[in-house]
Amino acid sequence: MKLRLGLPKGSLQEATFQLFKQAGYIITVRSRSYFPAVNDPELEVVLMRAQEIPRYVNEGVLDAGLSGLDWIMENEADVVEVADLMYAKNTQNPIRVVIAVANNSGIEKVSDLNGKRIATELVRVTQKYLKENDVDALVEYSYGATEVKVPHLVDAIADITETGSSLKANNLRIIATILESTTKLHANRSSWNDPWKREKLQSMSVLLQGALRARNRVGMKMNVPGDMLDTILDVLPAMKQPTISQLVHSDWVAVEVILEERQVRDLIPALKRAGAQDIIEYPLTKVIP
Repeated sequence: MKLRLGLPKGSLQEATFQLFKQAGYIITVRSRSYFPAVNDPELEVVLMRAQEIPRYVNEGVLDAGLSGLDWIMENEADVVEVADLMYAKNTQNPIRVVIAVANNSGIEKVSDLNGKRIATELVRVTQKYLKENDVDALVEYSYGATEVKVPHLVDAIADITETGSSLKANNLRIIATILESTTKLHANRSSWNDPWKREKLQSMSVLLQGALRARNRVGMKMNVPGDMLDTILDVLPAMKQPTISQLVHSDWVAVEVILEERQVRDLIPALKRAGAQDIIEYPLTKVIP
């Protein structure tokens, strides 16, 4: 048996491949190939545009796929959300679907869009948002280069932004956020009702979420004199409680903890001053609660 999985080709491809590698799935793709090899014989991977994946999952062409909530909504796909995967092209933050206008535009709020022309790839999502806000505007599909169409071709755009830098570079300002979107591992309902495929997807979800949880975290080990343990514990932050082990034939203990990588620079000197020795920092691949 195989699980047919759609993965996004394009801007999200490299970040997705890195995530899967961290989770234990090595994906190898030849130039121009849409059917990469993967080191799991029970997986069949298909690369396609993220915009199309929810539709093919919904129709059963794919058992499951990774795509943003925005594209699931745009396709009006009736799918099962298996996991919420908080990653994007450049960051681990949600992306936003926003309405933007030219910096010098007189449009200040959503109601000012009445009678205006808006370009977007997310036509249904944008129309639904405008309807909910009692705005009657012409929403047209954009085949690309959406940001450069304002103000000469359209009055506003509805577009995806991760950091907002591209909008600023094109002299655009945001007047509204339609939704926040994260990447979803989602499944066809029939596939989800298949016990083998469901278990396969649940296992994949555990590994992918564990890999994301490990990002920006490190492990740290150290040896501590027994009489200095309380002092060290006052210095240490932790996801939960540190692990403490008695060293053989010694009144020293070994302390192990998981923490945010950004804390390490200031923490190691503080631990050293507090009496810790043999401090080791090591990377994490997965964190499974």
